[in-house]
Amino acid sequence: MGTKREVVVGVDVAKDKLDVFYGGQHLVVANSTEGYETLFQRLRKYSVRLVAMEATGGYEADLAVALSEAGLPLAIVNPRHIRHFAKSMGWSAKTDKIDARAIAEFAALAGVKPQTLPDAEQTYLRELVDRRRTVNWMLVDEKNRLSKTRHDKIRIRVRNSITNFEKELAELDKEIDDTIKGSPVYQEKAELLQSVPGVGPKTTGVLLAELPELGAVSNKTISMLVGVAPLNRDSGTLRGKRTIYGGRKRVRTALYMAALVASKHNPVLKPVYERLLAAGKAKKTALVAIMRRLLVTLNALLRKQEIWVNPA
Repeated sequence: MGTKREVVVGVDVAKDKLDVFYGGQHLVVANSTEGYETLFQRLRKYSVRLVAMEATGGYEADLAVALSEAGLPLAIVNPRHIRHFAKSMGWSAKTDKIDARAIAEFAALAGVKPQTLPDAEQTYLRELVDRRRTVNWMLVDEKNRLSKTRHDKIRIRVRNSITNFEKELAELDKEIDDTIKGSPVYQEKAELLQSVPGVGPKTTGVLLAELPELGAVSNKTISMLVGVAPLNRDSGTLRGKRTIYGGRKRVRTALYMAALVASKHNPVLKPVYERLLAAGKAKKTALVAIMRRLLVTLNALLRKQEIWVNPA
């Protein structure tokens, strides 16, 4: 029996179907259990080095679980990277078939590595945090609507909606807290994270749910993952501003709120923030610097398994 051909598989995920590119072939299957089985039957003929796909806001979740159960290596790739790669290849048209090919070829050429999939516990915590974020948005929206509503009957409905959202928000906060306290691993990490002035329960929940790499990778890598590492915009003799972009927006938002608190109350970061402002830095630029320092501090604490100590 001959050696199986090695392939990198690219999957463009839609709500109802999957466009798959592997070994020069294109396959379309349903985004369902039956479709996954058809796909896996095809892939059994090959040695699969990696199955790569973009994050699609949830449509890829079931496929990710099925790939894990089938023992196939998986990586989620950045959609921005795929778009840039497709343009560099001269693929100006955008179709699901082309997207699947772009994902596969980018993953192969860039040497994308398989990722560890979240377990059931982390998936549940992530969904809790995501639901809390959604409910909070709806609560803010209803409060804004109340201030603009004039008819008494409508105001009553909006107030009832606000009450329901506030109740659900409190329930979600308790469930997130109970989930963290119910896990020895999460509980230990939470204690270390919250030992840093500026980091509270809400930030902790987001970090544990959305950034499992925290404490397991280098400071440079964690900064790149979150999107707080300043990136050069230089060309020839032109020196552009250093900017941040990409990364995990939800984590970045949570860190921004923590940095606001840390810039006022953290005995180490507050002086740094004040020095940056005194040097003429814009407040937003100074806060981004505090976010990065805060993230690096948290990464080091989890890596060393040490609680934060006030150096004063």
